[in-house]
Amino acid sequence: MEFSDEILLHILSYVPCTDLVLNVRRTCRKLATLCLDKSLTHTVLLQKDYKVNKDKVKQLMRDIGKEIYQLNMAGCYWLPSSTIDHVMRCKNLVKLNLSGCPVSSLRLSKMLSSLQHLRSLAIDVNPGFNASKLSSECKATLSRVSELKQTLYTPSYGVVPCCTSLEKLLLYFEILDRSREGFMLSGQLMVGESNVPHYQNLRIFYARLAPGYVNQEVVRLYLAVLSDRTPENLHAFLISAPGSFAETGATKNLLDSMARNVRLDALQLPKSWINGSGLLQHLKFNNPFYFSFSRCTLSGGHLIQRVINGGKDLKSLTSLNLSGCVHCLAPESLFRKAEDDIDSSILESLVVSCCNLRHLNLSAAHHHSSESLGNHLCQLLSRLKHLLSLALPVCSITDVGASVEKPPSTPNLVPQTFGRKVRIGVQTYPRNLGDQTNQKIESSVFWALMGSLRFLETLEIIGSSFSSAMPRNEPAIRNSLPPCVRAQSVGDSEVAAISQLTYLQSLTLAQLPNILTGSGLVNIGLQCQHLRTLSLANLGMMGKVVYMSALMDMLKHCKCLRDLRLEQPYFCAGAQFFQALSHCSALQRLCIVSRSGTLQSDAVMSFMASCLEVIMCHMFMGESLTVCKNLQQSIVRSFQAERPALNVVIFPLLHEDLTEVIRDVPMRHLDEITLFKSRVAEEPPNLWW
Repeated sequence: MEFSDEILLHILSYVPCTDLVLNVRRTCRKLATLCLDKSLTHTVLLQKDYKVNKDKVKQLMRDIGKEIYQLNMAGCYWLPSSTIDHVMRCKNLVKLNLSGCPVSSLRLSKMLSSLQHLRSLAIDVNPGFNASKLSSECKATLSRVSELKQTLYTPSYGVVPCCTSLEKLLLYFEILDRSREGFMLSGQLMVGESNVPHYQNLRIFYARLAPGYVNQEVVRLYLAVLSDRTPENLHAFLISAPGSFAETGATKNLLDSMARNVRLDALQLPKSWINGSGLLQHLKFNNPFYFSFSRCTLSGGHLIQRVINGGKDLKSLTSLNLSGCVHCLAPESLFRKAEDDIDSSILESLVVSCCNLRHLNLSAAHHHSSESLGNHLCQLLSRLKHLLSLALPVCSITDVGASVEKPPSTPNLVPQTFGRKVRIGVQTYPRNLGDQTNQKIESSVFWALMGSLRFLETLEIIGSSFSSAMPRNEPAIRNSLPPCVRAQSVGDSEVAAISQLTYLQSLTLAQLPNILTGSGLVNIGLQCQHLRTLSLANLGMMGKVVYMSALMDMLKHCKCLRDLRLEQPYFCAGAQFFQALSHCSALQRLCIVSRSGTLQSDAVMSFMASCLEVIMCHMFMGESLTVCKNLQQSIVRSFQAERPALNVVIFPLLHEDLTEVIRDVPMRHLDEITLFKSRVAEEPPNLWW
């Protein structure tokens, strides 16, 4: 308490606002004053405060409502809709995020009518939304809003037509093609939704589409207005669409208009809009900070010539997504096979030109380095000293000299079978790096890369042919493609190299075929003490979880781990596993996906009782529907009262109703952990809060 006020305020900034106002403030007079300092009450973040409930929000708004200028309640799905009424006390609100919160049209109208200073808003548009119920006072507030983020669960313009001063528009399309009753939905807007959006002041347009044709139909209605008149100040145009999204006459007119009238700083387009067109040759860029050419057939030659201007200075570019661009590091794509070696000169030009890259995604492609000395992909990437997040395919990190066609005499290569018949004896794994028998690890190119990227916070190493068993709107996948031949030698030693990343916060490893014991995981647990998110999928042989012992040892050291996702056939979630997992005292979310996997109900209940922070438990296993339902009901009945945000889904992975169950999962959990995907450079940095 003898610290200066400045130091104490800095310490208190790490305490959740509800805790400060409702608890810490009541301890003594000095803290009572400091806890109400404007630096602590100006911005209130409730989006991952899973312990907050309606009464706490009510008391918080009553005590400091007038002092709040920015309020983030994104993903607070557990709060009843009546909680939103208390936001009206925040008369000075400038920025409000209610994404993931249930809000009716009438409630939204009443709330916005009292927030005359609001300039930034994020909301969901759910079935039943009716813009005609918005009052004139509400529409007056919306007319002053310059930033809008809107998540659509039904075909609608939402509040966009009311926002006549829009400068930033973010649209997330989550409309399903079928209703719960099985009826096909239409992409036509509801009656009374004919008002035209106002885009004349727009600077940023972003649209992210979930799979489905209805989402594509609705986004075309939003784009139709843009195609008539492209805003002069538009500097970021981004559309993220999975699968095929055909170009139409209207979208072609829009792109032609953009090529003539605007200079962009950020660009992302559906792959079909770029493939085979000369669009990139005509678009003009100012000081670009984000490019995404995910899943495009863009060749390295076009990338260098049309995007980075023949290798000219692009120091402004901080985020680049080339995920699924199988030819992006080759001079041309016409006669090239996806597995052919890359052209290191193209990658070198990219590294030299974009020397300030912080986020780089090269996953979902075969980037095979040649035998040229000093030109390995890992060696070239080591020059990017500012990288904070990186995604690579497994086959890109192997040393070129590693023997992949002639398996060694020792059982390094484990057959990729799904049955239980394969039994391979595995020695006890070495407990630390010093016990490794192969000391060549420290001379590998991947070891050197990890040593050079000391400040990396997010790392994804994903097999180029990996696909999760849980796609978005389809039944679970029963078979997976074999790993790339070049990836066959990647295993424990490469995982151990990751332990050099002292500041690592998020790690994803998928389809590493040569994992024999998982010994590298223990090194990561010991050295990467800031690790908060861990995702492991299909490591080693597929008929047995060979790394279970090492994983349990690793978890005992992961004191900061908050999110854990495991996807592995035949995973046994038993007493020993959950006992080890109980050491992760900060754990909040757990997801296990396992074909033919088993679970022990008593062990799950004991784990939930000992880990008090856990608010999400998703397990998709091989157990019967009865076992799953009984366990889910037991968890909810035992812990829902004391954990208001608790979300439990335990369901057979191969059950025909899996997609119906998934649609009820809160979007925050579904998007951040339950569904597997590469998240590096997925969208521009600091797109929203």
